[in-house]
Amino acid sequence: MDRVNLSRATGTAVTPTGRRHAWLRLAGRGVLILLAVADLLIAATAGQLLWPVLALLACGLAAVLAPAHGRPRWLTPQLRAALPAGLSLAVTCAAAFTGRAQSFGPGEAAILFCLLMRAVRTLTPGWAAACAVMNGVALLALPFRYYQAYVHDDLGVLFGLVLALCVAVGAVAGLGGYLRTLDHRRREAVTFTRRSERLTMAADLHDFVAHHVTGILVQTQMARVLATTAPDRLDPVLEGIEHAAAEALASMRRTVGLLRTDADAAHGDPVPLDPAGDLAALADLVDGFGRTTRQAAVLRRSPGIPEGLPHEVQAAAYRVVQEGLTNVRRHAADATEVTVTLAYRQDTLHVTVADDGGGASSMPDAARGGGFGLVGLSERVTALHGDLHAGPRPDRGWQLAARIPAAR
Repeated sequence: MDRVNLSRATGTAVTPTGRRHAWLRLAGRGVLILLAVADLLIAATAGQLLWPVLALLACGLAAVLAPAHGRPRWLTPQLRAALPAGLSLAVTCAAAFTGRAQSFGPGEAAILFCLLMRAVRTLTPGWAAACAVMNGVALLALPFRYYQAYVHDDLGVLFGLVLALCVAVGAVAGLGGYLRTLDHRRREAVTFTRRSERLTMAADLHDFVAHHVTGILVQTQMARVLATTAPDRLDPVLEGIEHAAAEALASMRRTVGLLRTDADAAHGDPVPLDPAGDLAALADLVDGFGRTTRQAAVLRRSPGIPEGLPHEVQAAAYRVVQEGLTNVRRHAADATEVTVTLAYRQDTLHVTVADDGGGASSMPDAARGGGFGLVGLSERVTALHGDLHAGPRPDRGWQLAARIPAAR
């Protein structure tokens, strides 16, 4: 494809999937708060100290539920993942050393599980391992409070609880690692897609601007000759230079507009996202080539070409013709006729640009190009499962030919 259309919206669109995720997040927060309330009821019913439970739950809920925006800078993700686990371990150790019974409830365990998964998924590898171990140890230490408060001598219950928590900790950590892998793959895919888009846009910019700048150079050479031999014929040439320069600037503006961020587009002027480049524009392209040079350019279009070919096929055909005409200007100044042929056979669009030049060029070496145009054009055509061939004609001249499958 010639480019990937970037959707730019000045507002925020809410999709059904987004609404569903918002409701799920809201429901999860409600469940977590209800479990925390259950912890308070358990501690109050057992006649235990409430302030350690309140401090622990307040810290844990703040770490899990605090929004990303508006947090103080010192409240780092590492601190949010480690502080509730440290408080939980402190409460467990205090209960063990003081001999004062202190149970735990589902709210504390749920908070620690949430922080464990978030640490494994989002933190850097070193911090993820450290915070995951800390939360895992805090979770595995919780049954010792239950053992001290209620069962005392029944080691089987203690072993069963620790074993169940080991399985749960492993499952949550594994889920966090799996989500971390998915996030990494998603970031790589986004990076690759953005890079591909920018390379495609750079190729578009090269094709358009190189074509117009080459025309400006040819017309400037003509203007220098006419300035001394026929000054009265100079004005049309200067008008052509002006038109080509305006087209080059418009092409650059379109491409730079596509590279703007969504925020920039929201505060700037609307940018056209469909730069010129289809079969309908070929007539103007060929006529403009003939007006700016002494070479006659002819467009021969087969009547069998169907209407409504895919946009990427039409854009690739336009680029083939544009690159062919640009190369004629650069490398075939002695050509007297350039023929552009479009044909459609067996669901394939055939595009040919042929000239009768012998390879003479009046361009300076710096303006003859380094072959990047043909390389990018070959990649574009190959991406559409077509092929591109450039080489000398059997009799005289040069030919650029492309076959582009056009079936939808």
